[in-house]
Amino acid sequence: MRALHLPSPALTALFEHLAACFPEEGCGVVLGSVSDPEAARFVALPNLQGRLHTMDPVAYPRDARTAYAMDPLRLQRLLDAAEAQGEALLAIVHSHPGHPAYLSATDIAAAAPFGEPTFPDAAQVVVAVFDGQVAELKAFQHDGAAWVERPVSGLPALPGPPPGAKRLGEV
Repeated sequence: MRALHLPSPALTALFEHLAACFPEEGCGVVLGSVSDPEAARFVALPNLQGRLHTMDPVAYPRDARTAYAMDPLRLQRLLDAAEAQGEALLAIVHSHPGHPAYLSATDIAAAAPFGEPTFPDAAQVVVAVFDGQVAELKAFQHDGAAWVERPVSGLPALPGPPPGAKRLGEV
């Protein structure tokens, strides 16, 4: 599987947005040209999960500290504009505040609500943020049978999760 390349300007914007969202999850997308990996760019999107949870905590039991929701109409308009400029959706990005970067069951359900990925060509990028600092970034891609970790190029050295960091829900 080919590496997802995240150029420095895209990573800087991505890291700054997700760190600023801490202690809530941040989200956004990476858009760019498949043929020119250096042209990839990060676009931050608001996390609507807190508002959804406040409006209907039964339907949305998680708040923005443990989940994210993008406005589907805003996302579609962004993707349409990108496509008109010759860009593609390269990755969907969100953070895990206070937890390692992994593809959770909730993440998989959001990425593939009907069993197949909604955006099969896009990676799912998960970024661990601890105390407002990016600690880890991992990308995942559906290979037609299962979700597998996808290599990422362009990353600086990251410290990784602190000792004892646990996945959400682990004791």
